[in-house]
Amino acid sequence: MRVLLINGSPREKGCTYTALLQVKGALEKNGVGAEIFWLGSGAIQGCTSCYACKAKPFVCPYDKVKGDKVAEFITKAKEADGFVFGSPVYYAGPNGSLTAFMDRAFFAYSAHLKGKPAACVVSARRSGTTATVDRLNKYFLINQMPIVSANYWNAVHGSEADEVLKDAEGIQTMRIIGANMAWLIKCIKAGEPFKEAEPKTFTNFIRE
Repeated sequence: MRVLLINGSPREKGCTYTALLQVKGALEKNGVGAEIFWLGSGAIQGCTSCYACKAKPFVCPYDKVKGDKVAEFITKAKEADGFVFGSPVYYAGPNGSLTAFMDRAFFAYSAHLKGKPAACVVSARRSGTTATVDRLNKYFLINQMPIVSANYWNAVHGSEADEVLKDAEGIQTMRIIGANMAWLIKCIKAGEPFKEAEPKTFTNFIRE
């Protein structure tokens, strides 16, 4: 059993990383392996809706770019049992690089994520956390992924990593997310594997 924790902050060892470390520690304490996957500080190509990934044979033209983070992530995601996506709060929303990354990963590779538990964690100096959590949770909701909860909003506060560690309630929330995810993964492993109920029906709201 293994969980991928995605650090969507351009700061490798900042506040978001500090929050993810708490989740990682709780997962490992409960017998589930965990790995932090950093997106880096460079530009990430988002989805351009070219639909090449829906053709046969499958291809995403950006996967072939050297150092592409989506391609690297999917290699690991295929074997992962759960995911935690972490982001700093920018203007009451997640980091743009992370959403560009998730747009491509979830549109092109949803099959490798579907049915697996997921959670998001966010870090902020002051506010905008719940709007950021809501934005990130929508990726999981659309892709039939059980959302792991805690006992409060999935957020920590502080301008620097050492300040985050002083946010006792936020740090506890991170630990609970890790413990709850470990529990849910074990429950899924002990029961029936995920099976999609029926194929997706696509419509739009345009009428002649």
